[in-house]
Amino acid sequence: MKTEKKEINAIVLDVLQKGHPDDPRPVFKREPLVQGIGLDQFKLLEMVPKTLEIQIHERVYIGDGEREKIERVKRRISYEDLTQTARLELPFAVEHIVKEKEPEFVQFFNKSISISPKLHMLHLLPGIGKKLMWEILQEREKKPFETYAEISQRIKSIPHPEKMIIARVLEELQDPTVKYHLFTSR
Repeated sequence: MKTEKKEINAIVLDVLQKGHPDDPRPVFKREPLVQGIGLDQFKLLEMVPKTLEIQIHERVYIGDGEREKIERVKRRISYEDLTQTARLELPFAVEHIVKEKEPEFVQFFNKSISISPKLHMLHLLPGIGKKLMWEILQEREKKPFETYAEISQRIKSIPHPEKMIIARVLEELQDPTVKYHLFTSR
């Protein structure tokens, strides 16, 4: 399980120039907001921008110290708090992160372990059952995987391992009843 730490960078999912539409305050009292997703733990965040010169899919620094475009991180939000635009952009942002951090996610296939006697971390990826899990475990014993392409080459029934990761991340973000969080923090 990942430790609770701050996100350093985020990808912008939506820019709300007049604040959140569900905000009961009059429009002139609302502050502009940016909804985004953290690059390290996939935390969904609501941020207050310094400038409205922010584009959807832009990467913004939100760590400590001087920030160029974000004044502050206002709060952590759930999937239900996302605007319709942010929900539509979420899969693209997650795909971008999973592809950009390929070595980290390939290591998941190399280092995943059993959660209980009947459940392995690999089972939590969509499309992986017992037979496929054993095939992955046997292949990684021979030689650790280094890329998504190598996983799909060595295990023919997984043509796109990154799509399994993306689907799992989205499931963890969208479904509050998910018990095990492999890639996101609660």
